Amino acid sequence: MKALGSSRLEIGKSASRSKSVNRRTFLQTVGAGLVMTKTQRGQASAVQIEHSPDVVVVGAGVFGIWTALYLQKLGARVKVVDAYGVGNSRQTSGGETRGVRTSYGDRPHGRQWVDWASRAIGRWKDWDEEGADRLLPRLFFQTGDLILRDEPSQYITNTRAHWDALGISYEVLNPDEVARRWPWVRYEGLRVALYEPGAGVVRARRAIESVGRVFEDGGGSVQIGRASFGRRRQTVLETVDVSSGGSLSAGAFVFACGPWFPKVFPILMSRRLRISMGHVFYFAVPPGDTRFTYPNMPSYGVPGCTGWPALPLDHRGFRVRTGGRPPEDPDTSDRWVASEYHDRPREILKRHFPDLAGASINETRACHYEASVDRNFFIDTHPDLDNVWLVGGGSAEGFKFGPVLGEYIAHRIVDDDQEPHLADGFRLKADQFR
Repeated sequence: MKALGSSRLEIGKSASRSKSVNRRTFLQTVGAGLVMTKTQRGQASAVQIEHSPDVVVVGAGVFGIWTALYLQKLGARVKVVDAYGVGNSRQTSGGETRGVRTSYGDRPHGRQWVDWASRAIGRWKDWDEEGADRLLPRLFFQTGDLILRDEPSQYITNTRAHWDALGISYEVLNPDEVARRWPWVRYEGLRVALYEPGAGVVRARRAIESVGRVFEDGGGSVQIGRASFGRRRQTVLETVDVSSGGSLSAGAFVFACGPWFPKVFPILMSRRLRISMGHVFYFAVPPGDTRFTYPNMPSYGVPGCTGWPALPLDHRGFRVRTGGRPPEDPDTSDRWVASEYHDRPREILKRHFPDLAGASINETRACHYEASVDRNFFIDTHPDLDNVWLVGGGSAEGFKFGPVLGEYIAHRIVDDDQEPHLADGFRLKADQFR
């Protein structure tokens, strides 16, 4: 893949410099305006493109596929390009499950994230309801989420303040109440317990596959291959080249590369993202033991660990997520977790879920995360190219926001921003990791 970079230093100015047009003009002109014949291009080797998409989206993970779907809903013709395909095992979105909660008292932009996460829960429910007629698999399971701590903290205080301000339902529980509701959960020295009844868990890989299916059913297409910059005209990108063959012309290009961003844009992104790896374990639940399965067990958060119950129909296992290992190449890294990393999750089980202490491991997974400098999403134009958008920075939390993020990004691209006050927070920051 051709490395893509930037020589411009004033990153923060890119949002105000974007030359996007209004939605009507965009949809009328963006596709046709850049479709030139090989004679016009003056390149004998160029292939004429008769039906150019309005937008090419590079990356079919949660940022890319939801953006593609919402652009389609806004009337755009969209083409998605991904090296491995929709719902593949290498993408950060390709795991089995992801939590959907609203407890973000530890983020400087927590109020906005709480608001969006709450909206996302509603969208996931709507998706299941609307998808039932199309025989789409159920995605969202409302487990509730239980936060346990041995002492108060600013995270707890801020989370409750956000919930109170936004009217999100929650309960403050004492140790006796926790023991009464979930007697199989242990927490020595418990002093803080918050319960968010509306939180849940989403089938991640099935979600991406379902969104991709709806996108293709609506006339969109997905091409397998790696995309790299093709022809440029001053501050406009005219084409991307695809490794599987040919080039794609479009009016706008969206790069949603996840952990591949530092590989695709090494100069621009290598120090603006920190790529880490998290470890996920699915432990076998004893046959007939329903305590650790949905709906009898909530998702949970204890220091250094999050997880949730086994979900039907496959009951993959009781999930435990811990810290992981240093970054590895997302194209070549092993997605399983070696035995030297198994002690920590077993300590979690022994301490908090002792009846599972000796459980066997059904499955492991190592997942790449891409954290931005301020741990917020970035949704911004490329500093050198007015029609190239960079979207990502999920920071191990992005999946749950997919249906809200996709709609927001799509409206930004067609210059129909529904929440203009948020744009500054999503700019690609000049700050870098040291």
